[in-house]
Amino acid sequence: MGPSEVEEAIKNWFASESIELQTHKNEKAHFHLLFKFPPGPTGHTFNISMPKNRNLIAISSGTRVDGGQQKNMNKMRLADKRAWIGWLHRIRMTLTQTGIDWVVHLGHENGVRGMGPLQAFNVSEPIWIDGLSQNELMQSLRRLWLAKLSIIHEIKFQFGPGTREPGPVDDWGKKGEIKKQGKSNKDSQDNIIEGDESGGFGSGFDPSDWV
Repeated sequence: MGPSEVEEAIKNWFASESIELQTHKNEKAHFHLLFKFPPGPTGHTFNISMPKNRNLIAISSGTRVDGGQQKNMNKMRLADKRAWIGWLHRIRMTLTQTGIDWVVHLGHENGVRGMGPLQAFNVSEPIWIDGLSQNELMQSLRRLWLAKLSIIHEIKFQFGPGTREPGPVDDWGKKGEIKKQGKSNKDSQDNIIEGDESGGFGSGFDPSDWV
């Protein structure tokens, strides 16, 4: 299948599952779509794209950690370094055992990367075109969604429900800075590990960079 056929097939499969799609401009990809999975208000934000010069689609989703939870992580890190290192190791092993691809973003300290709390994490998985089917696509989405949930629940269990305020993400530079927004802006809650547990990198993450 060519890129246009792949995109059309994905749109048809998602339509049959009542999943609404939004198109995202991406010069590095033949197409780049945003959507919520599972469908509905409690879904997580996902990206799916077909990078140029690659015979695959890349599916990804991410979550930004609540600011209150980051503060509690810092308390553990400073009070019991061994416990903090053990917790991070458990998170990494949990993600590795899912069989998906993943990236964790740890805070910077005194200009050194990776020394601070867990600020965000991304999960992703490729599907090569010769193996693409509706079943493979939906099963991949389920794996990524369940992997996200496992980390979200681990964070809540260890560090509490948080404050419903997004924490910083140092790896993102200015994109990761906290910006004050009005209460009417629903998007301000989308990346916080609390409430409906939805979250995503959206336009701040380019899945074509993954490949």
